[in-house]
Amino acid sequence: MITSIITDLPAPFVLAVALAGVFLIAFMKGAFGGGFAIVGIPLLSLAMDPIAAGALLAPLFVIMDITALRFWRPNTWSRVDLAMLLPALVVGIGLGYFVLRDLDRHAVEIVMGVVTLVFAALGFIGGGEIKPRPRSTFKAAVAGLSSGVTTMVAHSAGPPLAIYMLPLGMSKALYAGTTSLFFTVGNLLKAGPWLVLATPSRSLWMLMALCGPAVPVGVWAGWRLHERLDQRALYRLCYAILVITAAKLLWDGLAGYIHL
Repeated sequence: MITSIITDLPAPFVLAVALAGVFLIAFMKGAFGGGFAIVGIPLLSLAMDPIAAGALLAPLFVIMDITALRFWRPNTWSRVDLAMLLPALVVGIGLGYFVLRDLDRHAVEIVMGVVTLVFAALGFIGGGEIKPRPRSTFKAAVAGLSSGVTTMVAHSAGPPLAIYMLPLGMSKALYAGTTSLFFTVGNLLKAGPWLVLATPSRSLWMLMALCGPAVPVGVWAGWRLHERLDQRALYRLCYAILVITAAKLLWDGLAGYIHL
């Protein structure tokens, strides 16, 4: 029994990359309520297939969300926005499942790479300056639907949600709490479909177990440093990571078609 468990352990590089990715996402969730789960698949794709990376992260996201909600309590949720966003999110996840199911591996790599690069480009171009605007039921529905599709395809609900939420001028705590609950609902809904799309092997389940402890540590560390962190500087670092990892995903996807 001991021998079989040892032989199923992931290679050190795979484990190191997975731990780094899981910790970074958990840290960002604790610090700012989420929004940077998109870094997960591109980063983990440095060491594994992107579909396997998505299946690895899907259950861990649920653990992150449950942990984060210990800190982001109901008084940090904007119920009026969640009431508009969540129904559309459910529909978007359903659409995203069928999109992902019908794409081959190289197409998945290309889609995830493009989505990630667009997200990073918007972050760099915007520079954090966003003009305030009032709430809109239509815009909330579009944001929720888009978030559902992108979170299912690339674990990237953050960009469409941020485009809707940031101009509302919320306090940092209200923004973090609202996005945290939004991502909790989305991650609970998509965990099952992701595990159906990529049935995890024994070694992948083992990798999930090994990465599990990084979740509460990362969330707690982010929450503790919430008030002290320079949000813009940290986001710029994450954007730089996204550009590098997305370029690698895009290269792998295009190379796969060239060699066919």
